[in-house]
Amino acid sequence: MDEDIKKNILKTGTTILGIVCKDGVVMASDRRGSLGGSIVASKNEQKTIFVNNYCLMAGAGLGAEIQKVPKIMAAELKLKELRSKKRPTIKEAVNLLSNIKLSGHSAFLLGGFNEDGSTELYTTDPAGHIALVEDYDANMGSGMPYVLGLLERQYKKGLGIKEGIELAKEALKSSTQRDMASGNGIDVFTITKEGIKKVVNQEILPEYRDQ
Repeated sequence: MDEDIKKNILKTGTTILGIVCKDGVVMASDRRGSLGGSIVASKNEQKTIFVNNYCLMAGAGLGAEIQKVPKIMAAELKLKELRSKKRPTIKEAVNLLSNIKLSGHSAFLLGGFNEDGSTELYTTDPAGHIALVEDYDANMGSGMPYVLGLLERQYKKGLGIKEGIELAKEALKSSTQRDMASGNGIDVFTITKEGIKKVVNQEILPEYRDQ
């Protein structure tokens, strides 16, 4: 693994993931915002964010960029639509994302549906490299090793969206059990030709029991 990637994973304390299904895409993330991966700064950080009604982003890295970049994307995509008089494709959206100058410590998953009803999921790294995701990806968050280990064993090509939701939940729960920088809650979204929906909204609460 490249030395820069190793450094970035250590700085991007989070878990984000995307799963490609036969009838759409599932995207998900945890809610813990951390400082240096060791101090919990926020317990309700939204890391998967609507760009508009056809595009969704999940970010790992600097909290300010995770909040700011979707807003920039929304404005630029609207301008592009007005100029060209047609809605941008998801591929055009991710190409736009790759040209936004970042700090070098943030990476994103971008998913959405095109006007023809097809769905797509892309992953980008801090340098702006783009890759089409054909099965699953957890990008560069600190929870990535735990998520990929589970998905590698349990993902099956052609799984349905309902199966994808359950798999995303299990992957996030595996990460939040072991990764110190992930936790406090999970959010799961689906992307289909019918639109984007938030389907899981769960809080993780500590429980104290006498022994």
